[in-house]
Amino acid sequence: MPTVNAFAAVSATAPLQPITIERREVGPRDVRIDIKYTGICHSDIHEVRGDWGECPYPLAPGHEITGVVSAVGAEVTRFSVGDRVGVGCLVNSCGQCKECERGQEQFCSVKAVWTYGDTDVDGTVTQGGYSTQIVVTDRFVVHIPDALPLETAAPLLCAGITTYAPLRRWGAGPGKKVAVVGLGGLGHVAVKIARALGAEVTVLSQTLSKKDAGLALGASDYRATSDPATFADLAGTFDLIVSTVSAPLPMDSYLLMLGVGGAMINVGAAPEESGLHLRILNRQRVLAGSLIGGIAETQEMLDFCGEHGIGAEVEIIAAEQINEAYERVLASDVRYRFVIDISTLA
Repeated sequence: MPTVNAFAAVSATAPLQPITIERREVGPRDVRIDIKYTGICHSDIHEVRGDWGECPYPLAPGHEITGVVSAVGAEVTRFSVGDRVGVGCLVNSCGQCKECERGQEQFCSVKAVWTYGDTDVDGTVTQGGYSTQIVVTDRFVVHIPDALPLETAAPLLCAGITTYAPLRRWGAGPGKKVAVVGLGGLGHVAVKIARALGAEVTVLSQTLSKKDAGLALGASDYRATSDPATFADLAGTFDLIVSTVSAPLPMDSYLLMLGVGGAMINVGAAPEESGLHLRILNRQRVLAGSLIGGIAETQEMLDFCGEHGIGAEVEIIAAEQINEAYERVLASDVRYRFVIDISTLA
């Protein structure tokens, strides 16, 4: 099989380093992509450092991938050489179960195959976008609108769909009041999308250190959750709260900020459930989680972002800066997403 340059983890404790990895030959339904940019997601760090269990080293992470088609299989009709395309968190599924037929491939009842660190249908370990090329089944490739630069579109393949899906499902739009908890890689995209959908947006963050940035992104208000008055002042205010943070939250307090029938959706780690039953029961509130979206919805999200000029706020780095970028992500020292210029791997 062909080999390509990559940047990968070889153990849970060693720095990521340059290696070569194998990519399969282009099959009848495959698309080969010359990768241009790949975003760094916090999930990449968790995975390669073994935070989520055993990891198949060596592993090239990366599931926020944009690039240009360099070859297509004989049966591929939706893509041509030269197309601007992207690949997100998924690269395969059965395509036949109820979930796949509903366009919810991430919940495939047979097996959803993740872009890196997973076992594909041919038994090989999937390798992600910290590499110069990738070969993907055409069903899991999406078009990048011409209006979106490839570098700012890359984080949308994870951060974009992760926030767009719950905002759409739970009715963010004109006349709705939406709160976004956290203004990081996910949160800043959530603010942009919610505002473009027509909602009134408030950012809830631990401090006011990013207030000016949040207002510039389209929020109409920005409140510090370290101030107890915030919860009292905003009680019963919101139709929808989207939490993008992974730290445990005082869920009782956040649920009281919802109006009747309001919903709080968590796209970070599951919260600690303390005294939730009464908060939900009394005013028909909803507490739910959301995991990315299907491929059709991911394309819908990209088209929406193209129409509204929504891209992530990014800091472009070379491959040799990946280890430093990981430490900066852990220190919350990025506004708001690192994106790797893959040409530095060539």
